[in-house]
Amino acid sequence: MENFLTHNEKEINVSGTSLVGYVNTTYSKLFEKFGEPFDDGYKTDAEWEIEFSDGKVATIYNWKNGKNYNGSEGLDLDDITVWHIGGFDKSVVERIQKILS
Repeated sequence: MENFLTHNEKEINVSGTSLVGYVNTTYSKLFEKFGEPFDDGYKTDAEWEIEFSDGKVATIYNWKNGKNYNGSEGLDLDDITVWHIGGFDKSVVERIQKILS
C-alpha cells in the first residue's frame, strides 16, 4: 500500500501543480481514503492535497462543476464522479488510481 499524508495531517506545498489526469470515483470513496476535503469557495467544492513518502504531491478536486461555481445549477458532491488530479508529473495519476482501487 502506498504511504501518503494529506492536508489534514500536514501542510503540503502544491503551488505550481497543474492538471495531469482524472480519476472516476465517488466523493464518499475519496472521503474514506483521504479524509475531510477543503474548498476554495469558488471553482472547487472539494479538494484534497496528498504528499507521498517520496515527496511527490498530488491534488484531487472537482473543477467548475459544483455549487460553488454554478450555484443551484451545480452538481452536488455525491453526483460528481470524474475528479481532476493535479501534480507536477503524470506518475501521480496511477498512484491515486491504485489507492482508490
